[in-house]
Amino acid sequence: MLQKFRWRIAIPYVLLILVTMTGLGLYLGYSIRQSELEDLEAQLRVEAWLLSQLVGPEIARPPEPGSLDRQVEVWADTLGSRVTLIALDGSVLADSEEDAQGMDNHLDRPEVRQAIEQGEGKSVRFSQTQGNTRIYYAVPVKQGDQILGIVRLSLPLKEVQQELTVLGRTIFFATLVAAGLAVLIAAIIAEFITRPLRNLTQAIHRASLEEPGEIMVPDSPDEVGQLARSFNALKNQLQIRSTEVETERNKLAAVLDQMADGVIIVDSRGRVMLINPAAEEIFTVSEQDAYNRSVVQVLRQHQIIDLWRECVASGISQVVYVELITKRLFLQGFATPLENALAGSILLVFQDVTQLRLLETVRRDFISNISHELRTPLASLKALSETLLDSALDDPQAARRFLTRMETEVDALSLMVQELVELSRIESGKVPLHLVAIHPGDLLQPPVERLRLQAERAGLQLEVDCPADLPFVLADPPRMEQVIVNLLHNAIKFTPPGGKVILTARQEGDTINFSVEDNGEGISLEDLPRIFERFYKADRARSGGGTGLGLAIARHLVEAHAGRIWAESVQGQGSTFTFSLPLAN
Repeated sequence: MLQKFRWRIAIPYVLLILVTMTGLGLYLGYSIRQSELEDLEAQLRVEAWLLSQLVGPEIARPPEPGSLDRQVEVWADTLGSRVTLIALDGSVLADSEEDAQGMDNHLDRPEVRQAIEQGEGKSVRFSQTQGNTRIYYAVPVKQGDQILGIVRLSLPLKEVQQELTVLGRTIFFATLVAAGLAVLIAAIIAEFITRPLRNLTQAIHRASLEEPGEIMVPDSPDEVGQLARSFNALKNQLQIRSTEVETERNKLAAVLDQMADGVIIVDSRGRVMLINPAAEEIFTVSEQDAYNRSVVQVLRQHQIIDLWRECVASGISQVVYVELITKRLFLQGFATPLENALAGSILLVFQDVTQLRLLETVRRDFISNISHELRTPLASLKALSETLLDSALDDPQAARRFLTRMETEVDALSLMVQELVELSRIESGKVPLHLVAIHPGDLLQPPVERLRLQAERAGLQLEVDCPADLPFVLADPPRMEQVIVNLLHNAIKFTPPGGKVILTARQEGDTINFSVEDNGEGISLEDLPRIFERFYKADRARSGGGTGLGLAIARHLVEAHAGRIWAESVQGQGSTFTFSLPLAN
Protein backbone atom coordinates (compact mmCIF):
# COMPACT_ATOMS: atom_id res chain seq x y z
CA MET A 1 0.00 0.00 0.00
CA LEU A 2 2.79 2.41 0.94
CA GLN A 3 4.66 1.59 -2.29
CA LYS A 4 1.54 2.57 -4.21
CA PHE A 5 1.23 5.67 -2.08
CA ARG A 6 4.85 6.56 -2.86
CA TRP A 7 4.16 6.26 -6.57
CA ARG A 8 1.04 8.32 -6.14
CA ILE A 9 3.32 11.09 -4.92
CA ALA A 10 6.12 10.56 -7.48
CA ILE A 11 4.05 10.02 -10.63
CA PRO A 12 2.21 13.38 -10.43
CA TYR A 13 5.57 15.15 -10.12
CA VAL A 14 6.91 13.38 -13.21
CA LEU A 15 3.72 13.94 -15.16
CA LEU A 16 3.72 17.59 -14.17
CA ILE A 17 7.28 18.01 -15.43
CA LEU A 18 6.55 16.13 -18.65
CA VAL A 19 3.38 18.07 -19.36
CA THR A 20 5.07 21.37 -18.48
CA MET A 21 8.11 20.71 -20.63
CA THR A 22 6.01 19.41 -23.51
CA GLY A 23 3.73 22.39 -23.32
CA LEU A 24 6.71 24.72 -23.06
CA GLY A 25 8.35 23.06 -26.08
CA LEU A 26 5.21 23.33 -28.15
CA TYR A 27 4.72 26.91 -27.10
CA LEU A 28 8.33 27.90 -27.81
CA GLY A 29 8.32 26.09 -31.13
CA TYR A 30 5.11 27.78 -32.16
CA SER A 31 6.30 31.18 -30.92
CA ILE A 32 9.68 30.91 -32.66
CA ARG A 33 8.11 29.69 -35.89
CA GLN A 34 5.60 32.53 -35.86
CA SER A 35 8.29 35.04 -35.05
CA GLU A 36 10.51 33.76 -37.89
CA LEU A 37 7.58 33.77 -40.28
CA GLU A 38 6.67 37.30 -39.30
CA ASP A 39 10.28 38.42 -39.80
CA LEU A 40 10.52 36.70 -43.18
CA GLU A 41 7.15 38.06 -44.16
CA ALA A 42 8.19 41.60 -43.27
CA GLN A 43 11.45 41.17 -45.18
CA LEU A 44 9.75 39.76 -48.28
CA ARG A 45 7.08 42.44 -48.17
CA VAL A 46 9.61 45.28 -48.26
CA GLU A 47 11.68 43.59 -50.94
CA ALA A 48 8.59 42.75 -52.98
CA TRP A 49 7.33 46.35 -53.00
CA LEU A 50 10.76 47.68 -53.90
CA LEU A 51 11.11 45.13 -56.66
CA SER A 52 7.63 46.00 -57.97
CA GLN A 53 8.82 49.57 -58.53
CA LEU A 54 11.86 48.34 -60.46
CA VAL A 55 10.17 45.72 -62.54
CA GLY A 56 7.35 48.00 -63.72
CA PRO A 57 9.21 49.60 -66.64
CA GLU A 58 10.59 46.23 -67.69
CA ILE A 59 7.14 44.73 -67.99
CA ALA A 60 5.65 47.84 -69.60
CA ARG A 61 7.93 47.83 -72.69
CA PRO A 62 8.32 44.84 -74.93
CA PRO A 63 11.07 42.79 -73.39
CA GLU A 64 13.99 41.42 -75.32
CA PRO A 65 14.22 37.61 -75.38
CA GLY A 66 15.91 36.38 -72.21
CA SER A 67 16.29 39.85 -70.71
CA LEU A 68 13.69 39.28 -67.95
CA ASP A 69 15.26 35.95 -66.98
CA ARG A 70 18.66 37.56 -66.62
CA GLN A 71 17.24 40.48 -64.69
CA VAL A 72 15.26 38.20 -62.37
CA GLU A 73 18.39 36.17 -61.65
CA VAL A 74 20.28 39.34 -60.79
CA TRP A 75 17.53 40.46 -58.43
CA ALA A 76 17.39 37.00 -56.86
CA ASP A 77 21.12 36.99 -56.25
CA THR A 78 20.93 40.45 -54.77
CA LEU A 79 17.94 39.71 -52.48
CA GLY A 80 18.80 36.09 -51.70
CA SER A 81 15.23 35.05 -52.54
CA ARG A 82 13.47 33.33 -55.40
CA VAL A 83 11.91 35.90 -57.70
CA THR A 84 8.99 35.12 -59.98
CA LEU A 85 7.28 37.52 -62.43
CA ILE A 86 3.71 36.57 -63.25
CA ALA A 87 1.46 38.08 -65.92
CA LEU A 88 -2.02 39.24 -65.08
CA ASP A 89 -3.46 36.10 -66.72
CA GLY A 90 -1.38 33.84 -64.40
CA SER A 91 1.33 32.86 -66.87
CA VAL A 92 4.91 32.97 -65.58
CA LEU A 93 7.01 35.60 -67.34
CA ALA A 94 10.27 34.80 -65.59
CA ASP A 95 11.58 32.81 -62.61
CA SER A 96 14.97 32.92 -60.98
CA GLU A 97 15.16 29.15 -60.35
CA GLU A 98 12.92 27.49 -62.96
CA ASP A 99 12.27 27.72 -66.68
CA ALA A 100 9.24 29.96 -67.04
CA GLN A 101 8.09 28.21 -70.18
CA GLY A 102 7.63 24.89 -68.35
CA MET A 103 5.83 26.27 -65.32
CA ASP A 104 2.08 25.98 -64.66
CA ASN A 105 -0.33 28.86 -64.66
CA HIS A 106 -0.12 30.60 -61.27
CA LEU A 107 -3.45 32.34 -61.27
CA ASP A 108 -4.81 29.83 -58.73
CA ARG A 109 -1.99 30.39 -56.29
CA PRO A 110 -3.36 31.90 -53.01
CA GLU A 111 -0.80 34.67 -52.79
CA VAL A 112 -1.36 35.62 -56.47
CA ARG A 113 -5.12 35.86 -56.14
CA GLN A 114 -4.78 37.85 -52.89
CA ALA A 115 -2.34 40.27 -54.60
CA ILE A 116 -4.79 40.85 -57.46
CA GLU A 117 -7.86 41.11 -55.23
CA GLN A 118 -6.46 42.71 -52.06
CA GLY A 119 -3.31 44.52 -53.17
CA GLU A 120 -0.84 42.00 -51.67
CA GLY A 121 -0.84 38.32 -50.78
CA LYS A 122 1.05 35.77 -48.75
CA SER A 123 0.99 32.06 -48.01
CA VAL A 124 3.04 29.27 -46.47
CA ARG A 125 2.74 26.02 -48.38
CA PHE A 126 4.57 23.15 -49.97
CA SER A 127 6.04 23.89 -53.36
CA GLN A 128 5.55 21.13 -55.89
CA THR A 129 8.27 22.51 -58.16
CA GLN A 130 10.84 22.97 -55.36
CA GLY A 131 9.83 20.02 -53.27
CA ASN A 132 9.91 21.91 -49.94
CA THR A 133 7.81 24.18 -47.74
CA ARG A 134 8.20 27.89 -48.58
CA ILE A 135 6.82 31.29 -47.63
CA TYR A 136 5.46 33.36 -50.52
CA TYR A 137 4.75 37.07 -50.76
CA ALA A 138 3.24 38.69 -53.87
CA VAL A 139 2.45 42.31 -54.76
CA PRO A 140 0.99 43.79 -57.94
CA VAL A 141 3.14 45.65 -60.49
CA LYS A 142 1.21 48.82 -61.44
CA GLN A 143 1.47 51.61 -63.96
CA GLY A 144 -0.81 54.21 -62.56
CA ASP A 145 -3.96 52.38 -61.56
CA GLN A 146 -3.39 49.64 -64.09
CA ILE A 147 -2.02 46.28 -62.88
CA LEU A 148 0.61 45.04 -65.29
CA GLY A 149 1.53 41.83 -63.45
CA ILE A 150 2.56 40.26 -60.19
CA VAL A 151 5.98 40.06 -58.61
CA ARG A 152 6.40 37.21 -56.07
CA LEU A 153 9.22 36.52 -53.71
CA SER A 154 9.69 33.28 -51.79
CA LEU A 155 12.08 31.76 -49.32
CA PRO A 156 12.38 28.13 -48.15
CA LEU A 157 11.58 27.42 -44.48
CA LYS A 158 14.46 24.96 -44.21
CA GLU A 159 16.41 27.15 -41.82
CA VAL A 160 13.30 27.70 -39.70
CA GLN A 161 12.70 23.96 -39.64
CA GLN A 162 16.31 23.37 -38.61
CA GLU A 163 16.05 25.89 -35.81
CA LEU A 164 12.81 24.27 -34.62
CA THR A 165 14.43 20.80 -34.75
CA VAL A 166 17.37 21.97 -32.65
CA LEU A 167 14.98 23.62 -30.24
CA GLY A 168 12.90 20.39 -30.02
CA ARG A 169 16.00 18.32 -29.23
CA THR A 170 17.04 20.81 -26.60
CA ILE A 171 13.61 20.77 -25.01
CA PHE A 172 13.47 16.93 -25.20
CA PHE A 173 16.79 16.48 -23.39
CA ALA A 174 15.84 19.19 -20.91
CA THR A 175 12.58 17.33 -20.31
CA LEU A 176 14.45 14.06 -19.66
CA VAL A 177 16.77 15.78 -17.21
CA ALA A 178 13.86 17.51 -15.52
CA ALA A 179 11.92 14.23 -15.32
CA GLY A 180 14.89 12.47 -13.77
CA LEU A 181 15.29 15.24 -11.24
CA ALA A 182 11.52 15.09 -10.61
CA VAL A 183 11.69 11.36 -9.95
CA LEU A 184 14.59 11.83 -7.55
CA ILE A 185 12.92 14.72 -5.74
CA ALA A 186 9.59 12.87 -5.68
CA ALA A 187 11.25 9.75 -4.23
CA ILE A 188 12.89 11.84 -1.50
CA ILE A 189 9.65 13.63 -0.71
CA ALA A 190 7.66 10.37 -0.82
CA GLU A 191 10.14 8.69 1.51
CA PHE A 192 9.97 11.63 3.90
CA ILE A 193 6.16 11.50 3.88
CA THR A 194 5.64 7.74 3.85
CA ARG A 195 8.21 6.80 6.51
CA PRO A 196 6.03 7.94 9.45
CA LEU A 197 2.99 6.58 7.67
CA ARG A 198 4.75 3.22 7.31
CA ASN A 199 5.59 3.22 11.00
CA LEU A 200 2.01 4.14 11.80
CA THR A 201 0.72 1.37 9.55
CA GLN A 202 2.92 -1.22 11.28
CA ALA A 203 1.79 -0.01 14.68
CA ILE A 204 -1.86 -0.18 13.67
CA HIS A 205 -1.29 -3.68 12.31
CA ARG A 206 0.13 -4.72 15.68
CA ALA A 207 -2.87 -3.15 17.33
CA SER A 208 -5.19 -5.08 15.03
CA LEU A 209 -3.55 -8.27 16.32
CA GLU A 210 -4.60 -7.21 19.84
CA GLU A 211 -1.04 -6.68 20.99
CA PRO A 212 -0.96 -4.60 24.19
CA GLY A 213 0.34 -1.09 24.40
CA GLU A 214 -0.20 2.14 22.55
CA ILE A 215 0.67 2.84 18.91
CA MET A 216 4.32 3.89 19.19
CA VAL A 217 5.00 6.49 16.49
CA PRO A 218 7.53 9.35 16.78
CA ASP A 219 5.64 12.27 18.18
CA SER A 220 5.54 15.17 15.76
CA PRO A 221 3.36 18.26 15.44
CA ASP A 222 2.40 17.49 11.87
CA GLU A 223 -0.68 15.68 10.58
CA VAL A 224 0.91 12.23 10.96
CA GLY A 225 1.60 12.86 14.65
CA GLN A 226 -1.95 14.07 15.14
CA LEU A 227 -3.21 10.99 13.31
CA ALA A 228 -1.13 8.71 15.56
CA ARG A 229 -2.46 10.38 18.71
CA SER A 230 -5.99 10.08 17.39
CA PHE A 231 -5.44 6.38 16.72
CA ASN A 232 -4.09 5.91 20.24
CA ALA A 233 -7.19 7.54 21.71
CA LEU A 234 -9.42 5.53 19.40
CA LYS A 235 -7.69 2.28 20.34
CA ASN A 236 -8.09 3.00 24.06
CA GLN A 237 -11.77 3.75 23.58
CA LEU A 238 -12.25 0.63 21.48
CA GLN A 239 -10.53 -1.49 24.14
CA ILE A 240 -12.82 -0.06 26.80
CA ARG A 241 -15.90 -0.60 24.64
CA SER A 242 -14.70 -4.06 23.64
CA THR A 243 -14.23 -5.01 27.29
CA GLU A 244 -17.71 -3.73 28.13
CA VAL A 245 -19.25 -5.56 25.18
CA GLU A 246 -17.38 -8.75 26.06
CA THR A 247 -18.56 -8.50 29.66
CA GLU A 248 -22.16 -7.99 28.59
CA ARG A 249 -21.88 -10.79 26.07
CA ASN A 250 -20.53 -13.15 28.73
CA LYS A 251 -23.37 -12.18 31.04
CA LEU A 252 -25.93 -12.79 28.31
CA ALA A 253 -24.27 -16.08 27.33
CA ALA A 254 -24.21 -17.22 30.96
CA VAL A 255 -27.87 -16.36 31.40
CA LEU A 256 -28.88 -18.07 28.17
CA ASP A 257 -26.78 -21.14 28.91
CA GLN A 258 -28.24 -21.56 32.39
CA MET A 259 -31.83 -20.79 31.46
CA ALA A 260 -34.24 -23.68 31.71
CA ASP A 261 -36.41 -22.02 29.07
CA GLY A 262 -35.56 -22.46 25.40
CA VAL A 263 -34.64 -19.21 23.63
CA ILE A 264 -34.46 -18.74 19.85
CA ILE A 265 -33.99 -15.46 17.95
CA VAL A 266 -35.20 -15.42 14.34
CA ASP A 267 -34.12 -12.60 12.00
CA SER A 268 -36.25 -10.75 9.45
CA ARG A 269 -35.48 -13.39 6.80
CA GLY A 270 -36.81 -16.17 9.00
CA ARG A 271 -33.37 -17.59 9.81
CA VAL A 272 -32.16 -18.62 13.26
CA MET A 273 -29.62 -16.14 14.67
CA LEU A 274 -29.33 -17.56 18.21
CA ILE A 275 -30.36 -20.72 20.04
CA ASN A 276 -29.52 -21.58 23.65
CA PRO A 277 -28.72 -25.06 25.05
CA ALA A 278 -32.21 -25.49 26.52
CA ALA A 279 -33.78 -24.96 23.07
CA GLU A 280 -31.23 -27.33 21.53
CA GLU A 281 -32.29 -30.04 23.98
CA ILE A 282 -36.02 -29.39 23.56
CA PHE A 283 -35.95 -29.55 19.75
CA THR A 284 -33.04 -32.04 19.46
CA VAL A 285 -30.90 -29.79 17.28
CA SER A 286 -27.36 -28.45 17.65
CA GLU A 287 -26.41 -24.80 17.40
CA GLN A 288 -24.19 -25.54 14.42
CA ASP A 289 -27.04 -27.18 12.52
CA ALA A 290 -29.57 -24.50 13.49
CA TYR A 291 -27.55 -21.32 12.90
CA ASN A 292 -28.54 -19.35 9.78
CA ARG A 293 -31.07 -21.98 8.76
CA SER A 294 -34.77 -21.44 8.25
CA VAL A 295 -36.85 -21.62 11.42
CA VAL A 296 -39.20 -23.97 9.55
CA GLN A 297 -36.35 -26.44 8.97
CA VAL A 298 -35.07 -26.17 12.54
CA LEU A 299 -38.31 -26.46 14.55
CA ARG A 300 -40.56 -28.53 12.25
CA GLN A 301 -43.66 -27.79 14.38
CA HIS A 302 -46.55 -26.21 12.51
CA GLN A 303 -47.97 -24.64 15.67
CA ILE A 304 -44.68 -22.89 16.44
CA ILE A 305 -44.28 -21.79 12.81
CA ASP A 306 -47.82 -20.35 12.91
CA LEU A 307 -46.93 -18.59 16.18
CA TRP A 308 -43.89 -16.98 14.54
CA ARG A 309 -45.83 -15.96 11.42
CA GLU A 310 -48.67 -14.44 13.42
CA CYS A 311 -46.17 -12.42 15.46
CA VAL A 312 -44.47 -11.17 12.28
CA ALA A 313 -47.80 -10.28 10.68
CA SER A 314 -49.37 -8.58 13.72
CA GLY A 315 -46.26 -7.07 15.30
CA ILE A 316 -47.50 -7.98 18.80
CA SER A 317 -46.64 -10.76 21.22
CA GLN A 318 -48.26 -14.16 20.73
CA VAL A 319 -48.68 -17.20 23.02
CA VAL A 320 -49.33 -20.83 22.17
CA TYR A 321 -49.32 -24.20 23.94
CA VAL A 322 -47.59 -26.99 22.07
CA GLU A 323 -47.35 -30.69 22.85
CA LEU A 324 -44.30 -32.57 21.58
CA ILE A 325 -45.73 -36.05 21.44
CA THR A 326 -42.46 -37.79 20.52
CA LYS A 327 -40.68 -36.34 23.56
CA ARG A 328 -43.72 -36.25 25.84
CA LEU A 329 -43.21 -32.56 26.50
CA PHE A 330 -45.79 -29.83 26.85
CA LEU A 331 -44.48 -26.35 26.01
CA GLN A 332 -45.76 -22.83 26.42
CA GLY A 333 -44.35 -20.73 23.58
CA PHE A 334 -44.03 -16.94 23.49
CA ALA A 335 -43.23 -14.89 20.37
CA THR A 336 -42.16 -11.28 20.90
CA PRO A 337 -41.01 -8.77 18.24
CA LEU A 338 -37.60 -7.15 18.86
CA GLU A 339 -38.24 -3.90 17.04
CA ASN A 340 -36.13 -1.71 19.33
CA ALA A 341 -33.08 -3.99 19.53
CA LEU A 342 -33.16 -5.97 16.26
CA ALA A 343 -35.60 -4.62 13.71
CA GLY A 344 -37.62 -7.39 12.07
CA SER A 345 -36.36 -10.09 14.46
CA ILE A 346 -38.59 -12.27 16.65
CA LEU A 347 -37.75 -13.68 20.09
CA LEU A 348 -39.15 -17.16 20.69
CA VAL A 349 -39.22 -18.42 24.29
CA PHE A 350 -40.35 -21.93 25.19
CA GLN A 351 -41.18 -22.94 28.76
CA ASP A 352 -41.38 -26.60 29.67
CA VAL A 353 -44.70 -26.82 31.53
CA THR A 354 -44.86 -30.60 31.43
CA GLN A 355 -44.49 -30.88 35.20
CA LEU A 356 -47.05 -28.14 35.80
CA ARG A 357 -49.47 -29.87 33.46
CA LEU A 358 -48.81 -33.18 35.22
CA LEU A 359 -49.39 -31.54 38.60
CA GLU A 360 -52.59 -30.01 37.29
CA THR A 361 -53.68 -33.43 36.07
CA VAL A 362 -52.78 -34.98 39.44
CA ARG A 363 -54.65 -32.23 41.27
CA ARG A 364 -57.69 -32.69 39.07
CA ASP A 365 -57.54 -36.46 39.47
CA PHE A 366 -56.99 -36.06 43.23
CA ILE A 367 -60.13 -33.98 43.56
CA SER A 368 -62.05 -36.38 41.36
CA ASN A 369 -60.75 -39.47 43.19
CA ILE A 370 -61.24 -38.18 46.71
CA SER A 371 -64.72 -37.02 45.79
CA HIS A 372 -65.42 -40.49 44.50
CA GLU A 373 -63.93 -42.16 47.57
CA LEU A 374 -65.90 -39.95 49.97
CA ARG A 375 -69.14 -40.14 48.03
CA THR A 376 -69.71 -43.88 48.64
CA PRO A 377 -69.28 -44.00 52.45
CA LEU A 378 -71.08 -40.69 52.91
CA ALA A 379 -73.98 -41.85 50.77
CA SER A 380 -74.09 -45.12 52.71
CA LEU A 381 -74.04 -43.28 56.05
CA LYS A 382 -76.79 -40.96 54.89
CA ALA A 383 -78.94 -43.86 53.74
CA LEU A 384 -78.39 -45.80 56.99
CA SER A 385 -79.10 -42.77 59.17
CA GLU A 386 -82.27 -41.97 57.24
CA THR A 387 -83.42 -45.60 57.58
CA LEU A 388 -82.77 -45.49 61.31
CA LEU A 389 -84.70 -42.27 61.69
CA ASP A 390 -87.61 -43.56 59.68
CA SER A 391 -88.29 -46.95 61.26
CA ALA A 392 -85.23 -48.97 62.30
CA LEU A 393 -84.99 -47.41 65.76
CA ASP A 394 -88.05 -49.41 66.83
CA ASP A 395 -86.36 -52.65 65.77
CA PRO A 396 -83.32 -53.19 68.01
CA GLN A 397 -81.92 -55.96 65.88
CA ALA A 398 -82.15 -53.96 62.65
CA ALA A 399 -80.86 -50.87 64.42
CA ARG A 400 -77.79 -52.77 65.63
CA ARG A 401 -77.15 -54.06 62.12
CA PHE A 402 -77.39 -50.56 60.65
CA LEU A 403 -75.15 -49.11 63.33
CA THR A 404 -72.58 -51.83 62.68
CA ARG A 405 -72.56 -50.93 59.00
CA MET A 406 -72.30 -47.25 59.87
CA GLU A 407 -69.32 -48.05 62.11
CA THR A 408 -67.68 -49.85 59.18
CA GLU A 409 -68.14 -46.83 56.91
CA VAL A 410 -66.80 -44.50 59.62
CA ASP A 411 -63.77 -46.78 60.04
CA ALA A 412 -63.18 -46.60 56.28
CA LEU A 413 -63.36 -42.80 56.44
CA SER A 414 -61.03 -42.77 59.45
CA LEU A 415 -58.56 -45.01 57.61
CA MET A 416 -58.67 -42.73 54.59
CA VAL A 417 -58.05 -39.64 56.72
CA GLN A 418 -55.25 -41.43 58.58
CA GLU A 419 -53.56 -42.45 55.34
CA LEU A 420 -53.95 -38.93 53.93
CA VAL A 421 -52.32 -37.51 57.04
CA GLU A 422 -49.59 -40.11 56.81
CA LEU A 423 -48.99 -39.35 53.14
CA SER A 424 -48.94 -35.62 53.82
CA ARG A 425 -46.37 -36.08 56.58
CA ILE A 426 -44.20 -38.30 54.36
CA GLU A 427 -44.34 -35.85 51.43
CA SER A 428 -43.47 -32.91 53.68
CA GLY A 429 -40.50 -34.80 55.16
CA LYS A 430 -41.88 -34.65 58.70
CA VAL A 431 -41.68 -38.43 59.20
CA PRO A 432 -38.29 -39.19 60.78
CA LEU A 433 -36.49 -42.26 59.47
CA HIS A 434 -34.41 -44.39 61.85
CA LEU A 435 -32.00 -45.96 59.39
CA VAL A 436 -30.11 -49.05 60.43
CA ALA A 437 -28.07 -51.67 58.62
CA ILE A 438 -30.26 -54.74 58.17
CA HIS A 439 -30.19 -57.91 56.10
CA PRO A 440 -32.73 -58.00 53.22
CA GLY A 441 -34.17 -61.29 54.57
CA ASP A 442 -34.98 -59.60 57.88
CA LEU A 443 -37.01 -57.02 55.95
CA LEU A 444 -38.99 -59.64 53.99
CA GLN A 445 -39.72 -62.13 56.79
CA PRO A 446 -42.10 -60.06 59.06
CA PRO A 447 -44.50 -59.04 56.23
CA VAL A 448 -44.56 -62.63 54.93
CA GLU A 449 -45.42 -64.05 58.34
CA ARG A 450 -48.04 -61.34 58.79
CA LEU A 451 -49.88 -62.09 55.53
CA ARG A 452 -49.16 -65.82 55.10
CA LEU A 453 -52.53 -66.81 56.67
CA GLN A 454 -54.37 -64.39 54.34
CA ALA A 455 -52.58 -65.91 51.34
CA GLU A 456 -53.49 -69.42 52.41
CA ARG A 457 -57.15 -68.42 52.80
CA ALA A 458 -57.03 -67.02 49.28
CA GLY A 459 -55.63 -70.31 47.98
CA LEU A 460 -52.28 -68.78 47.01
CA GLN A 461 -48.75 -70.05 47.28
CA LEU A 462 -46.39 -67.57 49.00
CA GLU A 463 -42.62 -67.95 48.37
CA VAL A 464 -39.52 -66.03 49.47
CA ASP A 465 -36.27 -66.03 47.47
CA CYS A 466 -33.58 -64.17 49.39
CA PRO A 467 -29.94 -65.42 49.32
CA ALA A 468 -28.29 -65.43 52.72
CA ASP A 469 -25.06 -63.88 51.42
CA LEU A 470 -26.65 -60.60 50.35
CA PRO A 471 -25.06 -57.48 51.86
CA PHE A 472 -26.92 -55.33 54.36
CA VAL A 473 -29.08 -52.41 53.31
CA LEU A 474 -29.68 -49.10 55.05
CA ALA A 475 -33.38 -48.88 55.95
CA ASP A 476 -36.01 -48.06 58.58
CA PRO A 477 -37.50 -51.57 59.23
CA PRO A 478 -41.06 -50.51 60.28
CA ARG A 479 -41.40 -48.22 57.27
CA MET A 480 -40.07 -50.85 54.87
CA GLU A 481 -42.42 -53.40 56.42
CA GLN A 482 -45.26 -50.97 55.61
CA VAL A 483 -44.11 -50.83 51.97
CA ILE A 484 -43.75 -54.63 51.60
CA VAL A 485 -47.06 -55.32 53.34
CA ASN A 486 -48.80 -52.91 50.94
CA LEU A 487 -47.28 -54.55 47.86
CA LEU A 488 -47.86 -58.07 49.17
CA HIS A 489 -51.45 -57.28 50.15
CA ASN A 490 -52.21 -56.00 46.62
CA ALA A 491 -50.61 -59.11 45.07
CA ILE A 492 -52.74 -61.43 47.25
CA LYS A 493 -55.83 -59.36 46.65
CA PHE A 494 -55.69 -59.44 42.84
CA THR A 495 -54.33 -62.95 42.26
CA PRO A 496 -56.97 -65.64 41.69
CA PRO A 497 -56.97 -68.88 43.78
CA GLY A 498 -54.24 -71.31 42.79
CA GLY A 499 -51.85 -68.50 41.93
CA LYS A 500 -48.43 -67.78 43.26
CA VAL A 501 -46.80 -64.75 44.90
CA ILE A 502 -42.98 -64.61 45.05
CA LEU A 503 -40.86 -62.20 47.08
CA THR A 504 -37.24 -61.89 45.91
CA ALA A 505 -34.17 -59.88 46.81
CA ARG A 506 -31.23 -59.46 44.41
CA GLN A 507 -28.14 -57.28 44.40
CA GLU A 508 -27.82 -54.85 41.46
CA GLY A 509 -24.61 -52.85 41.70
CA ASP A 510 -24.66 -50.77 44.87
CA THR A 511 -28.37 -51.45 45.57
CA ILE A 512 -30.61 -54.36 46.57
CA ASN A 513 -33.74 -54.78 44.47
CA PHE A 514 -36.82 -56.18 46.27
CA SER A 515 -39.57 -57.62 44.06
CA VAL A 516 -43.14 -58.81 44.65
CA GLU A 517 -44.25 -60.90 41.68
CA ASP A 518 -47.67 -62.42 41.08
CA ASN A 519 -49.41 -64.21 38.23
CA GLY A 520 -52.72 -62.44 38.67
CA GLU A 521 -54.78 -60.21 36.41
CA GLY A 522 -52.00 -57.73 35.61
CA ILE A 523 -52.31 -54.00 34.86
CA SER A 524 -53.15 -52.40 31.52
CA LEU A 525 -50.61 -50.25 29.71
CA GLU A 526 -52.84 -47.20 30.13
CA ASP A 527 -53.01 -47.58 33.91
CA LEU A 528 -49.39 -48.66 34.55
CA PRO A 529 -47.72 -45.20 34.41
CA ARG A 530 -50.17 -43.74 37.00
CA ILE A 531 -50.60 -46.47 39.59
CA PHE A 532 -48.34 -44.67 42.09
CA GLU A 533 -50.49 -41.53 42.05
CA ARG A 534 -52.72 -40.69 45.01
CA PHE A 535 -56.24 -42.16 44.79
CA TYR A 536 -55.53 -43.58 41.37
CA LYS A 537 -57.12 -46.99 40.81
CA ALA A 538 -57.40 -49.15 37.78
CA ASP A 539 -60.96 -50.32 37.07
CA ARG A 540 -60.22 -53.75 38.53
CA ALA A 541 -58.90 -52.16 41.72
CA ARG A 542 -61.97 -49.99 42.29
CA SER A 543 -64.17 -53.03 42.61
CA GLY A 544 -61.87 -54.42 45.28
CA GLY A 545 -62.16 -51.49 47.70
CA GLY A 546 -59.24 -49.66 49.30
CA THR A 547 -58.37 -45.99 49.43
CA GLY A 548 -55.94 -45.88 46.51
CA LEU A 549 -53.24 -44.31 48.72
CA GLY A 550 -51.15 -47.38 49.54
CA LEU A 551 -48.90 -47.29 46.48
CA ALA A 552 -48.45 -43.52 46.78
CA ILE A 553 -47.32 -43.97 50.38
CA ALA A 554 -45.00 -46.80 49.32
CA ARG A 555 -43.43 -44.62 46.61
CA HIS A 556 -42.74 -41.74 48.98
CA LEU A 557 -41.28 -44.04 51.64
CA VAL A 558 -38.93 -45.71 49.14
CA GLU A 559 -37.83 -42.35 47.74
CA ALA A 560 -37.22 -41.12 51.32
CA HIS A 561 -34.74 -44.02 51.59
CA ALA A 562 -32.92 -42.72 48.46
CA GLY A 563 -34.35 -45.59 46.43
CA ARG A 564 -36.86 -45.91 43.64
CA ILE A 565 -39.93 -48.04 42.91
CA TRP A 566 -41.45 -49.21 39.63
CA ALA A 567 -43.86 -51.74 38.23
CA GLU A 568 -43.86 -54.10 35.25
CA SER A 569 -46.97 -55.85 34.08
CA VAL A 570 -48.64 -57.63 31.19
CA GLN A 571 -52.41 -57.69 31.45
CA GLY A 572 -53.65 -61.21 32.11
CA GLN A 573 -50.16 -62.49 32.98
CA GLY A 574 -49.47 -60.87 36.33
CA SER A 575 -47.44 -57.97 37.73
CA THR A 576 -44.04 -57.36 39.31
CA PHE A 577 -43.50 -54.46 41.73
CA THR A 578 -39.85 -53.67 42.45
CA PHE A 579 -38.11 -51.17 44.70
CA SER A 580 -34.43 -50.58 45.39
CA LEU A 581 -32.57 -49.65 48.57
CA PRO A 582 -28.93 -48.52 48.86
CA LEU A 583 -26.35 -50.75 50.49
CA ALA A 584 -25.13 -49.97 53.99
CA ASN A 585 -21.56 -48.69 54.01
